[in-house]
Amino acid sequence: MGCGLLSALFGVPRFGFAAVWLLKPGYIQSALGGNTLFLLLGFLFLPLTTLGFAYGMNDLAAAPGTMTPMGWVLTGIGFAIDIGLVSRRRGART
Repeated sequence: MGCGLLSALFGVPRFGFAAVWLLKPGYIQSALGGNTLFLLLGFLFLPLTTLGFAYGMNDLAAAPGTMTPMGWVLTGIGFAIDIGLVSRRRGART
């Protein structure tokens, strides 16, 4: 049961990433400058970090192409959660 729960927790951020990408076309790409490689890497390795960055660049930005301190805080929180999910998953394997 624990392995299934960890697998589900590991997949939920990617489901949210895919939902944002499908329901709001261009939202994530505009934050990443249209770079498809960063989009794919964000989906595979750091989905919450990428979503936090996109939110900070699109909705919290004072001017186009800028990021407010709150946007950086959200990106940092997303990064911490992503790293926590990876380390928890890795610890469950041993």
